Amino acid sequence: MTKAFYVTTPIYYVNDAPHIGHAYTTVAGDVLTRWRRQRQESVFYLTGTDEHGTKVERTARDNGVEPQVWCDRLVEDSWMPVLQTIDAANDDFIRTTSERHRLGVQKFWQTLQDNGHVYEADFEGPYCVGCEEFKRPGDLIDGKCPIHDRPVEMLHETNYFFRLAQFSDALLEHYERHPHAVEPRSALNEVVSFIKGGLEDISMSRSSVGWGIPLPWDDKQVVYVWFDALLNYITAIGYGTDAPEFDEIWPANVQLVGKDILRFHAVYWPAMLMAAGLPLPEKVFAHGWLLVGGEKMSKSKLTGISPDQIVDDFGSDAFRYYFLRAIQFGQDGSFSWEDMAARYTAELANGLGNLASRATAMVVRYRGGVLPGPGDYSNADLALQELLVACAERADAAMVQLDFSAGILAVKEFVDAVNVYVTEQEPWVLAKDPASAERLDTVLYTICESLRAIAVLYHPVMPKATVKIWDSLGAQGALAEQPVQDVGQWGQLSSGAHVTKGEALFPRLETP
Repeated sequence: MTKAFYVTTPIYYVNDAPHIGHAYTTVAGDVLTRWRRQRQESVFYLTGTDEHGTKVERTARDNGVEPQVWCDRLVEDSWMPVLQTIDAANDDFIRTTSERHRLGVQKFWQTLQDNGHVYEADFEGPYCVGCEEFKRPGDLIDGKCPIHDRPVEMLHETNYFFRLAQFSDALLEHYERHPHAVEPRSALNEVVSFIKGGLEDISMSRSSVGWGIPLPWDDKQVVYVWFDALLNYITAIGYGTDAPEFDEIWPANVQLVGKDILRFHAVYWPAMLMAAGLPLPEKVFAHGWLLVGGEKMSKSKLTGISPDQIVDDFGSDAFRYYFLRAIQFGQDGSFSWEDMAARYTAELANGLGNLASRATAMVVRYRGGVLPGPGDYSNADLALQELLVACAERADAAMVQLDFSAGILAVKEFVDAVNVYVTEQEPWVLAKDPASAERLDTVLYTICESLRAIAVLYHPVMPKATVKIWDSLGAQGALAEQPVQDVGQWGQLSSGAHVTKGEALFPRLETP
């Protein structure tokens, strides 16, 4: 059996409702997995929620409810609905409060305890509740966490420690042998520098927190939230409960994370897997932050924007397109309503949307909604066919490397070329001359066949709009099953297909 291409997002912390930064990561994973599916690959896509720890415990208490009630409410009212809002097609959704996760976590840490990778000791040091992370003194700025800009708390506990330091050499050797195991390159350099700076054993349990998974050998302590949450990537696919499924899916091929949690995923996580004798992920990719007003989004600073706020105005397809088109994946990027409106109008409404509308309208008007067969192809027609092959190859190469902006740009280049083709061929002029009937047939077929290819290439990015294009062309088969590798094979639309003009794909924005 072929191993599934396994993609994960970080599981999102449920102390508050999701903002567009969370949706950005989920959309990236969704586009990658949809693209892989259209390459006829077996794919498994996981996301979920992280529900334990001090922050959740305190937030629930502040809202006058038990932590489980608080988590259930947020997951059901906010986190699950947002997946529908952004059209995510994930295969599973893991919650760290689920029984399958608890069983896997306890099995994992019992294994490490039995193998001598865990010991008991006193701990005293700074702790950021926002990060749910013990900090080194050098991590702080004026005694504050640089990410949350808040003072840390000093903790003194007797906990159990994971022997992280003993994996320093193994981690460095791994990254020397696998230089693409962490991307982008700047992220790998950061990880290697951190390891070379000297690793210290780290507390893997908490005695002062009640909301978590109890240690299997000491029920007076719970697993430290990060060493609970990281295990979701294996508990969701059967570790501790369903070994056959786990063996078929693990290791992960791509693990998407924000750069602020890189250390956990590229230092602590692989060390834990090494200690358990499990394979390491093929790639951890750390994307940048979404900035609003030059700062990382924050609910407390009132800079957090919910996905609904954008989708309600622009639609889910435009949301997915914009964030992967406008921001180089792996780098920080700024969001502004003005930039999104400008790209929506220029690239979607006036670009793709207008092309689809004109193409189908002309077939309806000039050929009664019946797609004509082409005559002899001119040099202009053949040039467009050659460009399609080149753009499709570029798009595929970029998408599989997580260069979403370049992949989308390659398809946009073809869309722009087809729009230029329509302008230059002037089918509305050809329609006035009966002697040009065959040429008009060829032009109309070329435009519609180009739209067929565009629908296939853009489907992982904009699933709703592309299905509308596909259906309006009278194309056969399910769009999601069309192989991207074959998209450049010309002539896949059948002459005689019933073409219809539907509603505008990207309606004009209302000016206030």
